[in-house]
Amino acid sequence: MVSSAKEKTRWTCADCGASSSKWQGQCPSCGVWNKLEESTSPVGRSRRSHATTNQAQSLGEVLTVPLSRISTGSAELDRALGGGLVPGSSLVLGGHPGAGKSTLLLQAACKVAINMPALYVSGEESLQQIAARANRLGLPTDRLLALAETDVLAIGSLMERQKPALVIVDSIQVMLQPDLDSAAGSVNQVRESASYLNRMAKSQGSTVIMIGHITKNESLAGPMTLNHLVDVTLMLSSSEDSRFRFIRADKNRYGAVNELGVFAMTAAGMKDVKNPSAIFLNRVNIDSPGSIVTVLWEGTRPLLVEIQGLVDQSSMGNPRRLAVGLDGTRLSMLLAVLHRHGGAPIHDQDVYLNVVGGIRVAETAADLAALLSIYSSLKNMPIPAHVFAFGEVGLSGEVRPCSNGQERLREAAKHGFKVAIVAAGNSPKEQIPNLEVIPVNSLREALDSIQALENGA
Repeated sequence: MVSSAKEKTRWTCADCGASSSKWQGQCPSCGVWNKLEESTSPVGRSRRSHATTNQAQSLGEVLTVPLSRISTGSAELDRALGGGLVPGSSLVLGGHPGAGKSTLLLQAACKVAINMPALYVSGEESLQQIAARANRLGLPTDRLLALAETDVLAIGSLMERQKPALVIVDSIQVMLQPDLDSAAGSVNQVRESASYLNRMAKSQGSTVIMIGHITKNESLAGPMTLNHLVDVTLMLSSSEDSRFRFIRADKNRYGAVNELGVFAMTAAGMKDVKNPSAIFLNRVNIDSPGSIVTVLWEGTRPLLVEIQGLVDQSSMGNPRRLAVGLDGTRLSMLLAVLHRHGGAPIHDQDVYLNVVGGIRVAETAADLAALLSIYSSLKNMPIPAHVFAFGEVGLSGEVRPCSNGQERLREAAKHGFKVAIVAAGNSPKEQIPNLEVIPVNSLREALDSIQALENGA
């Protein structure tokens, strides 16, 4: 009598994918309650032979071929991808419900299908709903293949027969691997379904894009292995007024991460925003205290945004410090630098900082502009609308130069700005037409500069 292999029970968190050998009410990794799901796996070591016919070779002997790409028909989406879709790659696009994930990929699929086979697979909507949306958006649908299916094996079989260049799967959380007993959306189903689709992408040379839901923490729902399985992870978010959408690559094996694509949501679908700086510079003509423009570097291009600061007398024992679009911890540090090296009495003041347009600032180049906006509000001293600033501020009050300084200055000059307050290390070697550059080495020099501009010096 041959005994069957023993099975080992594991408990896996549906939120973070962490596993443990026994059930607990709270996940020991992420702290979420009542999210552990039971799964079993056979116990025992594989008896694979360690012998292999593969031979190691010098990396210099490996033949490389130019990376071919497929355009999605959208310049902004291609930018976020690093130049377009790579055949044989797998991607995940995540975002809030209603962000426009299905709309954006349906538009891309219809445009790709004009020149090569493309397949749109939906496990959440019927084919009638997809066709109605495509017709409403005025998309060319004659050559796009569509399938309503949740079985990944059936999808793989169709990929082998049709050989599509692009496959859209909407969404990975509703896909099923029929060999597993767990329900759709569970950690095991998401992991195994994504792994199968990733293998099909590699073996068939197709680009597979999986739409993914996100959790309340704005991370992809499902196991963390989902991020590791795919080649590219994209996140789609919206501005506070929901007019614009931002797509950013959090992981990209074929291009730069943090590349930003900007879209406008219209009745005709997602439209590229060719000049993103213009949407963040919708400023009033009247100079007001607490407002200044800075130049960020997003991926491979500069982006102008307005930073607003507001300082008000606090009515509480502990003054409030609130930042929207900027890290709150960094704001607290910058306020300490402003108090120590700028002589600004803000210990009893509420301080609010806002990055206009809903964009989130991750780089330190916005330090100087943030402090100038706060100082301007504190002193009730308007900063002229044609002035902008960028630079990193250190704990000793020094202003450090930023990367790509020359490109930032030229971009601001193209938008009509006349005066730049930047670190001395970012001073241009050659004069930029119609732009006056004020180099500063310290925060104190920058504060004196805006006071001189206010006095007309």
